[in-house]
Amino acid sequence: EEGTMKTSVLFLLCLSVFPGFSRGRVVREDETGFAECNVFFSGQVPPEGFSEPFHVKICQQYNKKPRFATLYSTKDKIPLYSAFKYTKPAQSEEEDWLVEPQIDDPENDLQEMVHEADIAGSVANLGANQALTSDYAGSGYERGLLNPSLLNEKDFQMATYTLTNAVPLSPSLRKSWHRDVKRVVEQALVPHCSKKDHLYLLAGAIPSSVLVNGKVSVPETLWLAACCDAPEGWSLALVKKVKDENSLADLAVGELEQQLPAGVQLFKGSCGEDKQGQDKMEAVLQAVAVIRSGEQGGTSDNQEAEDSGFVRKVAGIIATPFIKLLELLIYVFVELVKFVFRCLWLVVKRVVSTLLNGAHSLWNGVVFYLKEISMVLISIPCDVGKVIINILQGFLEIIQDVAFLTYKILSIPVGFVLHLAAFPYYTICAIPSLLKDIATGIGGTFSLVIDAMGTLLHGFYYLATHIVKRFVPKGSSDD
Repeated sequence: EEGTMKTSVLFLLCLSVFPGFSRGRVVREDETGFAECNVFFSGQVPPEGFSEPFHVKICQQYNKKPRFATLYSTKDKIPLYSAFKYTKPAQSEEEDWLVEPQIDDPENDLQEMVHEADIAGSVANLGANQALTSDYAGSGYERGLLNPSLLNEKDFQMATYTLTNAVPLSPSLRKSWHRDVKRVVEQALVPHCSKKDHLYLLAGAIPSSVLVNGKVSVPETLWLAACCDAPEGWSLALVKKVKDENSLADLAVGELEQQLPAGVQLFKGSCGEDKQGQDKMEAVLQAVAVIRSGEQGGTSDNQEAEDSGFVRKVAGIIATPFIKLLELLIYVFVELVKFVFRCLWLVVKRVVSTLLNGAHSLWNGVVFYLKEISMVLISIPCDVGKVIINILQGFLEIIQDVAFLTYKILSIPVGFVLHLAAFPYYTICAIPSLLKDIATGIGGTFSLVIDAMGTLLHGFYYLATHIVKRFVPKGSSDD
């Protein structure tokens, strides 16, 4: 158990560096069959008759390639069957268990199988529709693979370690089931199928009312169905009753289908049951009989396995607190990393917000300054025009007086002399008025220039004051 947990931690880190490394894609309802995983079914047609709303189709992938297909029951929290092909016998067996987030949270963006600790708190209703590793802890049951890892190698083997491919079995039954399936496939089925890549295998479980931790259904029957879709082909089914670990009955696929829900057909066209090669079929049955007789003669081995299972159960009970503590530490570490990233995000967000607000205030100050300068510049021509008009008006008054004087001289000769004599007086009297108007015009010009300079200085003072108030912190009262 300790080695398994270390491996899980290392694999969790690998998934964080290489996203998409391991995937189990939930097939959509608008897709045909199991989508790209239809290649694992005879004629690329999945079994018919499994149509309950709580049945979920999963195309199990690894390294972005389909490895096998699984029909999962979210009601029983176990797979109903896994469809696969024989590759090569595994050289080693290294467990590394994963879960499928999309089963519990279809809206989640995670498109791959991950460890439970890696998604704790980020997937809604985790464990509501599928079994979790914690469901098996201290229960006395182990995770038995429908598609055994021993029949696969490399990437195909790694893909089998998903809880959507596992059912709860006692330690001894798990060992005997994996051993029986491996021997039957390698010694009886593969040697008698002329085209090994046309040997289609279905391994399934029939749920019972017995539940592990009140959640995961313990199967009452395990079964294996094989179809050699080749010349002189054949089909065969094997059944193992959970209550009798030493049982291993062979029967026709049609007989197995009668034990499954009504209307189930495992292979397209029943894999040619009516046209099977009798010689091949007899050879397969004989090989299965030899394997079965060997199992029945191994009672002492089973007793030893039971004793070993008891020891492992006790060891599991002792190790459970430490496993839970390790899971807690991993969860705390993940949450701590999330908290640090959230704090960094808040700091960055606050700094950016402050900079944006400062830039906005600076922009408003510049706009106000330009507006005031523009108003002053526009008012200067108006004031200059008014001064020019006043000067012209003064000259016009002088011309009017001269014209009026001329008219008087010409119209009244007697008065001409008088007006002529009075001309210096009127002229001298008009000079102060003219000088006054000129002085008024010049004074207005200087006043306009002084007003313009005052307004300009006021604009610079307003801008400087606004910038200081925005960016320079206020000093304390003691300062």
